[in-house]
Amino acid sequence: MNKFQFMGRLTKDPETRYTQNTNTPVSTFSIAVNRRFTEANGERKADFFNVTAFGKLAEFCSKYYKKGQQVLVEGRIQNRTWEDQSGQKRYATDYIIENAYFADSRRDTSTSDINDFGETPTSSDDGEFITVDDTDELPF
Repeated sequence: MNKFQFMGRLTKDPETRYTQNTNTPVSTFSIAVNRRFTEANGERKADFFNVTAFGKLAEFCSKYYKKGQQVLVEGRIQNRTWEDQSGQKRYATDYIIENAYFADSRRDTSTSDINDFGETPTSSDDGEFITVDDTDELPF
């Protein structure tokens, strides 16, 4: 299984460009993810990850994500290799986003999350609880 999940804050606004051949949107940005434990002096360290989104998800990130915002992204890790101008073999690890969510306080559901198909999940949950009669049989 090839999967990552990061929750952290954007270090800058996403940068969006378009591929030459297919004109597909590509958004890149960096997320600061706090480490689980603090150091002896009480300071908490963070790791910084550069992530990439393609297509409708890239458009979503470009439009709604802003520097300092807390987000949750998940996706796959991809390795690539190439030769630089001097003939040296180079390696890179890319974090490709497949799903993206807001992790700050609750927002309007029309822009709250988006999956890799460019769809926003819908919910009929209005935050209200309903009373369930526990004398009835369960439906499953």
